[in-house]
Amino acid sequence: MKAASFNRWFGRGWLAAGFFFLYLPIVALVIFSFNDSPIPNVWRGFTLKWYEALLRDEEMLSGLWLSFKIALLTACGSVVLGTLAAFALVKYRRFKGRTLFSGMVSAPLVMPEVVVGLSLLLMMVSVQRALGFPERGMFTIWLGHLLLGMAYATVVVQARLQDLNPQLEEAAMDLGAKPHQVFWLVTLPMIAQSLVSAWLLTFTLSLDDVVLSAFLSGPGSTTMPLVIFSRARLGLNPSVNAVATVIVVVVAVGVVLASYLIARGERRRQQEMAAATRG
Repeated sequence: MKAASFNRWFGRGWLAAGFFFLYLPIVALVIFSFNDSPIPNVWRGFTLKWYEALLRDEEMLSGLWLSFKIALLTACGSVVLGTLAAFALVKYRRFKGRTLFSGMVSAPLVMPEVVVGLSLLLMMVSVQRALGFPERGMFTIWLGHLLLGMAYATVVVQARLQDLNPQLEEAAMDLGAKPHQVFWLVTLPMIAQSLVSAWLLTFTLSLDDVVLSAFLSGPGSTTMPLVIFSRARLGLNPSVNAVATVIVVVVAVGVVLASYLIARGERRRQQEMAAATRG
């Protein structure tokens, strides 16, 4: 009994230490965003002046708005392309070039971002010289983020599709449903949680990406991470803490809302399954 109690408290202690290590820097960042001192790590009193300074910082706000737009487009595109790729890998286990296709989809996950960014830059330059477009900017950054996000979305959706019971789809087809009806009425509701998870993951990855954005950005298309990275060389002021706090709040609200919707959907699905079983 003593050994079991020790193991339980030892595990809880390590879990608490892990959370403390991960989230203490974020808490400190939020606290020091209200610091009256221009020195980031010296507390001198409470103030909101750094948030006021952020509202007047056109470069930072422009970069933040650009990052949000790219992240939104990346998340939506990654979920669509990742779902299609996952369906191809799970539903069609034998087709010509499947091994090559699976390797190409997974390659961005294991390849250094510097290599991916450099290869995309060379490709974009070659295409621009041949066709006259695209100019480096928001579109090229989005393409790079989409390449990386699709790989992550494919892994998330593929894991969910592999756990699905194929008999449910077969039963729907036996009852007269067409393939597209099976997808919209049966498959999609069952993988909705994985789609939300993939969307949040790719949105976050795109929002804080530096390497790909640095290679693919052009004049007038500087994202928020690039603005912060360029200012870090000269020394950061607490206005950077302010914009980071805004992002933390937005992401936290999104994660909490998505978790609530996922949990509610899962409870509803279990109730419907239980009702169908009783019926």
